Amino acid sequence: MMAGTFVIEYGDAGYPPLLAETPDPPQRLYGIGDPSALRPGLAIIGSRKATPYGLRCTRQFASWAAQAGITVISGAAMGCDSEAHRTALGSGGPTVAVLGCGPDVDYPRRSADILKTMRAAHAVVSELPFGAPPTRWTFVRRNRIIAGLARAVLVVEAGLPSGTFSTADAALDAGREVLAVPGSILSAESRGSNRLIRQGALPVTDVSELAASLGMEGMLPPDASCGSRDTVVRALAADPLRPDDLARALGIDIVTAARTLGLLESSGAIVRYADGRYGLG
Repeated sequence: MMAGTFVIEYGDAGYPPLLAETPDPPQRLYGIGDPSALRPGLAIIGSRKATPYGLRCTRQFASWAAQAGITVISGAAMGCDSEAHRTALGSGGPTVAVLGCGPDVDYPRRSADILKTMRAAHAVVSELPFGAPPTRWTFVRRNRIIAGLARAVLVVEAGLPSGTFSTADAALDAGREVLAVPGSILSAESRGSNRLIRQGALPVTDVSELAASLGMEGMLPPDASCGSRDTVVRALAADPLRPDDLARALGIDIVTAARTLGLLESSGAIVRYADGRYGLG
């Protein structure tokens, strides 16, 4: 085995306590990195075909979690998963990847750089031994580990069908909270997350709601409450709008709407389309 590897048996003192409480805990965890990173965290998962909206939501919630010292747990897949890891790394917070192959195998290949960084200073784990190749069934099995390591599972974006449903089911089986970010009814990549909410998942629309769901309201930054800029961004994420349409939708005056749009555009948070509407980039 290579330097930095570890193997934790079920029943060992270092076995993740939340994972041990799940209905089907893995008998053995193979890992690379720091095993102390396997403390209770927040699973952030979503579509591999992530839209700009999904990626933006992922960055918003993963950034807060990382800055609050909450371990961000995901599966290193393309799209929302890798964005969650990347954001946590950029925010200086802990992050753990759970793979459907050996923890030393770079899969998907495009996540190789992220996995290399995580193996050096965070943790990459699997119930499969070192060198084990990925197969379809192993990814369904690994989803229960993602859920089992977490205090709650946040689905930021999911289409239909979606692998996030197996993770959500595993979370429910383990008695964990399932959270979901609502999306536009016009977006195919939000149908799964919207369905999860219809089935009982707790909707999360901003950082303050996520913090409340985790019992961590005291960890909110001063500007995390639902201010006018956040409200405007959420409105434009659902449907690009012109200034007058935005003013009517939010019940604000046109001057305030135009001023807020200008500030958000200059900061790069939104863009102005050729037809005069504003939306996410």
